[in-house]
Amino acid sequence: MKKTSAARSRSKVKVADPVAAKPAVSAAPAKSAPVKSAAAKVKGKAAGTTLTAKSPDRGGAASRAHSPERSDTRTTTHRKPGRAGKAAKTAADSPSPESVAPDTLAPDTGARTGTSASPRGEPAAHPHGATEFMEAAFGPHSRLPEQLAQNIERIESLTQRLVSALATREPKNPGVEAPGPDLFTAAASAWVKLLAEQPERVLSQQVGYWGETLRHFAEAQAALARGTFRAPPHEGPKDRRFSNPLWESHPFFNFIKRQYQINADAMRKAASDLDVSNMTDRRRIEWFTRQIIDMMAPTNFLATNPDALEKALATEGESLVKGLENLVQDVEAHGGEMIVSLADRDAFRVGEDLGATQGTVVARTPLFELIQYKPTTEQVHEIPLVIFPPWINKFYILDLKPQNSLIKWIVDQGHTLFVVAWKNPDPSYGDTGMDDYVRAYLEVMDRVLDLTDQPKLNVIGYCIAGTTLALTLSLLKQRGDDRVNSATFFTTLTDFSDQGEFTAFLQEDFVSGIGQEASRTGVLSSQLMTRTFSFLRANDLIWAPAIRSYMMGERPPAFDLLFWNGDGTNLPGRMAMEYLRGLCQQNTFVNEGFELFGLPLSVRDVTVPLCAIACETDHIAPARDSWRGVSMMGSADKTFILSESGHIAGIINPPGKKKYGHYLSDRGFDDGFDPWREQASFHEGSWWPTWGDWLRPHAGGFVSARDPGEGMGPAPGLYVHERA
Repeated sequence: MKKTSAARSRSKVKVADPVAAKPAVSAAPAKSAPVKSAAAKVKGKAAGTTLTAKSPDRGGAASRAHSPERSDTRTTTHRKPGRAGKAAKTAADSPSPESVAPDTLAPDTGARTGTSASPRGEPAAHPHGATEFMEAAFGPHSRLPEQLAQNIERIESLTQRLVSALATREPKNPGVEAPGPDLFTAAASAWVKLLAEQPERVLSQQVGYWGETLRHFAEAQAALARGTFRAPPHEGPKDRRFSNPLWESHPFFNFIKRQYQINADAMRKAASDLDVSNMTDRRRIEWFTRQIIDMMAPTNFLATNPDALEKALATEGESLVKGLENLVQDVEAHGGEMIVSLADRDAFRVGEDLGATQGTVVARTPLFELIQYKPTTEQVHEIPLVIFPPWINKFYILDLKPQNSLIKWIVDQGHTLFVVAWKNPDPSYGDTGMDDYVRAYLEVMDRVLDLTDQPKLNVIGYCIAGTTLALTLSLLKQRGDDRVNSATFFTTLTDFSDQGEFTAFLQEDFVSGIGQEASRTGVLSSQLMTRTFSFLRANDLIWAPAIRSYMMGERPPAFDLLFWNGDGTNLPGRMAMEYLRGLCQQNTFVNEGFELFGLPLSVRDVTVPLCAIACETDHIAPARDSWRGVSMMGSADKTFILSESGHIAGIINPPGKKKYGHYLSDRGFDDGFDPWREQASFHEGSWWPTWGDWLRPHAGGFVSARDPGEGMGPAPGLYVHERA
């Protein structure tokens, strides 16, 4: 008879004494039983077999007779009918009816579940890889349920795709992958100094950590011995990562969670106790320590994530296969980079579901498209309004759906609205700089004034586009050009003296690495920026989405805001470096002046009436830093609005929802942000109507509505569809 692969596999299996393979007894409550019992069965079976290349099983039935009993449907041994000359081994090979658990029998036929029989009554052969895996792990003739066997085969195929996708990743400059050696030297020197000058402090830290760990272990052992395990009382704020009840009720998971918290506290204390005189180094050390703590959370690993384990058992591995499919798709979509998708990329179409407010492209240049929106009122304010959105992302964040579209709301208030749609730069734009963007601002203003036949206009700048708007206003001031009637700034920074959470990335090691990468590729890539911004909120933007997608096998949600967040753009290399060095690192705009067109542009030259909106929990443009920049501007007419929520949700806050309120204060800008905030009064609902009331007196009288006509095509234009 031809020797099968199963037979070849059996010849390499040496079976140990079954006495050593007794399964562990679970002390878990009923809710955790599926996870615990499965683990116990695997442990028992794995202990009963060992692999060896030198001692093949030549005894056949004799050695198989020592295999431990199998009562789990997923590992029950199935034997083929004995053939001539081999009938003697049938009794040893076949499990008795008493040894088969009741749940392994189908209700009507008595056939064992999890297998399919051939017409001759023999179990159908499982895929080659799954068969070898089962026989090596659980003994000869072991079989998996059909679905689980297929899932293992799919995993093998997906793994090959993953390896191929990872191989396409282009190497990056080391400077953008990790901090430079100077930071490690600073941390090591501080620790050595602390050890030399205060050895008792270092020893106290270590002894405290050891004592806490040993006490935790002893308490868990004692509770298990009594059989009355109860989780210790919860201390500190609720951590939503540990919301599964098993983190409290199951001895294993509770032990892992508590030990992680002990480790995290020890790491935070060790970092904060370092004697680091340079505050930038201190902030970086503490920031990277938090990153390590977040990365090592037990929820980020399959073996210690009860949600993922429960779902894997319930779906016979299907959730893990789907998770691997999601991972492979993400790596393939991002050129070999492991960037988790936050939203379903097929859920929306820009121009249909999002960015669908009616308008016309009235101008197109190599750097921008200018969109004029169709009026919805019979009359409009005579002074037009222009929005300059950031070119780090697409402009349709301001026009997601009709019910939360700021663009539609502004048009409905009777304004002639223009919006800039920026070009998504490719490597050919590598030499495009800040001067080119300021020129684009001036060109947009010229075109709007020509199209509306007006001498003045109102302008809005959002985020980095607000920073550039401030530069443009300074340039116009120095040139004696008064075309801008008023300016509004959304979450805009102009003073970078406090780099906030970007401190880790704005030091010379990272900035030099970005510069070398931009010189090599011509752009600061969208992927690199996405990764950087994501690590500012790693638990929310990296680890939690990765768990849902890769461990739980769930598709990313159909969420419009997250869809937009994943639709990033590149930055031209020269522009990115001028921004990072001249504005962020050197802070020249509030110091000696940012050199452009032969002039030192200063924040103090911003003298037009202005309104600034900042967001209370903004981690990209913190409200305190935004307020400080506004306080330095030279305008005598300044209004500051503080919205609840963050960088995006605080701005995209339509009046109908009444989800987030806002603050106003008459304190002024002379005494600092804290007095302003303490005196501020809270107003329920969106800031949009408050800002609309501020803008109305600056918008002039009314004229007949301006129809943009057909122009160069409908909004949202062509540039918005270009993917990075």
